[in-house]
Amino acid sequence: MSDFLQLAGKNILVMGAANKKSVAWYCGRVLEEAGARAIHCVRNAARQDEVGKLLDKERGLKGSASNVFKCDVENQKEIDALAAELAKREIKLDGIVHSIAFANYAKGFKSFHETAREDFLQAVNVSCFSLMALSNALKPLLNPGAGVVTIGISDTRMAAENYGYMAPIKAALHSAVVFLAKSFADARVRFNAVGPSLLKTSASAGIPDYMDSYLYAEMATLRHEALKTEEVANVVVFLLSPRSSGINAQHVVIDAGMSTNYFDKAVVKKATQ
Repeated sequence: MSDFLQLAGKNILVMGAANKKSVAWYCGRVLEEAGARAIHCVRNAARQDEVGKLLDKERGLKGSASNVFKCDVENQKEIDALAAELAKREIKLDGIVHSIAFANYAKGFKSFHETAREDFLQAVNVSCFSLMALSNALKPLLNPGAGVVTIGISDTRMAAENYGYMAPIKAALHSAVVFLAKSFADARVRFNAVGPSLLKTSASAGIPDYMDSYLYAEMATLRHEALKTEEVANVVVFLLSPRSSGINAQHVVIDAGMSTNYFDKAVVKKATQ
């Protein structure tokens, strides 16, 4: 079957691409390989220009930057403007990829109890509430059967000190997915989260001491090979497709078996030497 995922001709809004390492960028590529139209939306004009140029190169087209939308999700007026612009262009959506997160690590590592109120609330606003605000604004544009997928994390109960306050915020995101799935049930729109383990992205590079954690995670996978961003994108695209129609309000973990393998002999040996 040439169109197993049944995504050919579908319009999917992809939020959050920053560069070629982004989860959102990979999602867009896999969507287009499946015959869908990936409609990218980024945070600001600089990203709009950068992602537009990447699309030009990827597609061999000219002027695609004009088809990259801009929306700073901290600003409700910009969310409303995005919805209005899509409606103006008569674009109906068959899915949304929400790959948006932010935490302020500018002051370096701090113990969890020292988290500043303004940093925590900003991270909740950008990383969790934005999914609710976007879904509400874009609801009139979502076709019945549409899927919404957000990017969470594999485990919110693993107290990784350098990840800090983002784990509770991702836990809130996972919970919001459940309530959104209920809210949109009559509209026949599904909501799911994918929970990848550690990835090598530009966003993760801003986390203090991230590379050490990444290398440990690689050792802990069952295959002793790090999770690839494209593997996450593949699952996201499946969850957007009609082939996953029975999956709703779920958190799908993608960790190459890491959560089952913390007592791998090689890992234990290195930790106890």
